[in-house]
Amino acid sequence: MKYLLFIISAITLISCGGNSDTYTLSGTATGIADDTPVMVYTIEDNQTKILDTLTIKDGKFSGQFAKSDTPTVNYLMVNNSSVLFFPESEDLTATIYKDSIQASIVTGNAQNEAYQNFKNKQISFAKKTQRIQTEYQAARSANDNEQIAKLQRESLALRDEQNNLQSNFAKENPNSLFALMLVSEMLNKKTINAIEAADLIDNFSPKIAATDMAKEIKAVAANIKNSDVGGTAPAFSAKTPDGKELALKDAMGKYTIIDFWASWCRPCRAENPNVVKVYEQYHDKGLNIISVSLDKAGQEERWVKAIADDNMDWYHVSNLMAWQDPIAKDYSVRSIPATFLLDENGVIIAKNLRGPALGQKIAYLLD
Repeated sequence: MKYLLFIISAITLISCGGNSDTYTLSGTATGIADDTPVMVYTIEDNQTKILDTLTIKDGKFSGQFAKSDTPTVNYLMVNNSSVLFFPESEDLTATIYKDSIQASIVTGNAQNEAYQNFKNKQISFAKKTQRIQTEYQAARSANDNEQIAKLQRESLALRDEQNNLQSNFAKENPNSLFALMLVSEMLNKKTINAIEAADLIDNFSPKIAATDMAKEIKAVAANIKNSDVGGTAPAFSAKTPDGKELALKDAMGKYTIIDFWASWCRPCRAENPNVVKVYEQYHDKGLNIISVSLDKAGQEERWVKAIADDNMDWYHVSNLMAWQDPIAKDYSVRSIPATFLLDENGVIIAKNLRGPALGQKIAYLLD
């Protein structure tokens, strides 16, 4: 009976150990003094939160942390240098090098393995970039135009290779939170468009797609998608200078330019004569323009005066809310002048055409 009870107790302990709600993070710290703190952070709601402070003893450190079903990104901070890692349910092993924090790693699950492989490839790209920069400076000093052109082509090819690495990583790692972070970075840097970003998000596993980060990226992508070439221009209405409400649909022509500007914007005012010239030449052939001013409250007189001074004889609206203008937000406008060219169905067919490019495009469409 005692033997049976011993067996049952042992099985119970093994079962409890297998279903532990914690994981162990253990590590070695090469070249780092004993008693050096290892800070363990997580990121929640775009804010850093400290989880624990571990201490190096005999070149090692260790800690227990709660498992979570929610994918998270954590990092270790040692001597003001950070090492990123992605916890799941498995125990993790950290290897920290004092003289090479870039080579420091955390291993123990699929997410971290994939991240380390990606990081190693990025280190290789960084070395190639450094070599190209060094050779480029030497070629410039020697006025070697042939070598300069060769290195510029090499640099562009390397950049394309890096972009492909990021896109492919996001496609091939649907369970990776780091892949999701890459999608956000690529979208912000505009190495992918909103449609591509949305497609990548749809490819992620349900657990990753359910994160706040994924939802935020998808919302941003949807907003950009609406205001990108090929998207349908978001509908809007606002007050005209005489206080009447005017909707985009009421200002549409065969082709329509939505022009974001402001009376205080010097580049906008400098571009206005070119827009006026294009409008006068092609309005009778079907070109309409509706300008959305980002002037602020209290600047209505300046707005109206600028319209008259610049001979902008077309549709005008403004909420007088500057950068808080809801129309500008719907079109993801972050700088002005900004223009959107629509066809008769309201589909955006070009963006930010200025100078001769605007006249050439309109001439191609209407002449």
